[in-house]
Amino acid sequence: MRHFSGTLNGQPWDGYVVERPQDLHAFRDWVQYQAVNRIPVAVDSETCGLKIYAWGRGFLRLVQFGTETEAWALPIERFGACVDAAVWALQILPDLTGHNWAGFDAQVFDTRLGVSLEDLCAKATDTKILAKLIDPRQRHEGGTGVGLKELSAHYIDPDAPDTQDGLKLVFQGLKLKIAEGFAKIPLDHPTYLEYSLLDVILPSRLRPRLEATLERLGVPQRLVQYEHRVARICAQMQRAGMVLDQEYTESLRDSLLEDAEAHSAIAARYGVTSVNSGRQVADALLGMGEVLKEKTASGAWKVDKAVLMSLADLDRDWKPIGSRRGNPLADAVLRAKRSGKWRSAYADNFLSNVDAGGRIHANVQSMQARTFRMSVTNPAVQTLPSSDKMIRRALLADEGHVPGSVDFQAVELRVLAALADVKRMKVAIAAGEDLHSFTARLVFGEGFTEKDRKVSKNIAFGKVFGARAATVARQSGAPLEAVQRAMAQYDRVYPEVGLAAKDWRIEAFNNGMVATSITGHRLPLDRDRTYAVTNYLVQSTARDCLGQALIHMDERGLVPYLRLPVHDEVILSMPKGEENEISRAVAECMTFDLKGVPIAAGKPELGIRSWGSLYGADY
Repeated sequence: MRHFSGTLNGQPWDGYVVERPQDLHAFRDWVQYQAVNRIPVAVDSETCGLKIYAWGRGFLRLVQFGTETEAWALPIERFGACVDAAVWALQILPDLTGHNWAGFDAQVFDTRLGVSLEDLCAKATDTKILAKLIDPRQRHEGGTGVGLKELSAHYIDPDAPDTQDGLKLVFQGLKLKIAEGFAKIPLDHPTYLEYSLLDVILPSRLRPRLEATLERLGVPQRLVQYEHRVARICAQMQRAGMVLDQEYTESLRDSLLEDAEAHSAIAARYGVTSVNSGRQVADALLGMGEVLKEKTASGAWKVDKAVLMSLADLDRDWKPIGSRRGNPLADAVLRAKRSGKWRSAYADNFLSNVDAGGRIHANVQSMQARTFRMSVTNPAVQTLPSSDKMIRRALLADEGHVPGSVDFQAVELRVLAALADVKRMKVAIAAGEDLHSFTARLVFGEGFTEKDRKVSKNIAFGKVFGARAATVARQSGAPLEAVQRAMAQYDRVYPEVGLAAKDWRIEAFNNGMVATSITGHRLPLDRDRTYAVTNYLVQSTARDCLGQALIHMDERGLVPYLRLPVHDEVILSMPKGEENEISRAVAECMTFDLKGVPIAAGKPELGIRSWGSLYGADY
């Protein structure tokens, strides 16, 4: 048995690494004592990387268990007795602690050790969730951060060893790339073992400090429980994954390359030899007579996506706005860059991450950014335009299943109406009116046009997301002066929105620049961006509507049919013949009351086999 020791903030700790099967007797005695006395035990895994499902055999290297003063590391890859001991410990221990538990370690133990994700999550406390409920900001945003090292330095010991950066130096010394370091570092390397032991000592010491902070701040325990449950449901979706049409994806990869080259050739005819050169693009556009209005911090003309979309006369869904003649160079640059990005971010990503069963397991994160919005990354399918069918065509429902989608009806505006008590908006919602048409009628009069409705829609979302008149004008294609007049009329029609925003800013200022959602989420504000309070409160509450809907689905046994949460909708895979019943049940779970305002689901959409068929694909 190998022994390590050290101190954190003056408090000693000891760690033990099992080297022989005989060493497991002491480990089992230690686990038994913790279990009988119901002492919380932190658990962590050391793996070959982050690809839980795409990596083959030998992915799990170590499993560590620890309290505030003592830790144990079991070399899973060395001998089978460690596997049996780890499984037994995970099953018998009644109170577990982990960092990013549902998002990673619980899935590792589920897939590699056969210990149920659901059982593990039912008895675990995730220190990353606790930390986010205290302050969801990253360090560069002014927060403490949510990484284990950042939190340990803040709450435990500023000199706590960095379990990531220290290992990176070791990898360099061993001439290993970062991406391969965790897989190839020798299992008995002392730095690797010491840091693996600290990866359970630190969360054990962190958890009581975070729990005390949450209690001091008045964050309700029911919110802590709610977030753990939502995280578990998201982990179940990640584990399920979606079937990849590999033949189609290989063809897609080739066609995206051809498309990127074709549009790059168009750009070259205007003198742009590299679509990624901002200077070339700007010079060519100016030479075509276009007027560029903004510059970057370095003084170069700004030709980012927003500028090019406006010049190409395209909205966020890549559809013509109709406000001007689209610039062919701007259009070519946009499409060349998009095809290149989609080839690497989606086609290549899909093919390199598909598991042995032909499935893709996107990383479903239950708490992102300051507003706790859910996100889907690697691949980031939630960033796809709502009109896309080409990329979505690559992902399929299970064999014998059909895909489906259920989304909320204008959830942000309904949440705004509920939070700000917007009288006219609430009347329109209760009457079942289309909110954008209703608003257009109030703002532009009975003879409003479809373009007026689009402006009203952009203004409404601008109020929620903090967009100014110039942004609304660019997105809608309407003249700036007309948008400014319409926004002023909007404020007269819905005065409660501005009054509520003012009250929310004052409340946040009196609470240390922190707004608090109706569920108890703490939403820190920047002093120079207090106008974002409406955005934060509405987005956070809309996200909680989705979280609550997922819990309703969990209660009705519908989680096995869930595949992804994307913005304000859920993507489903349902047995053929049962799709109508299941999708209706999902829609019922997404329908409830928020402060007197009905939160409602739209009509479920059903496809053929691929996710893309929900958007017009023929399969």
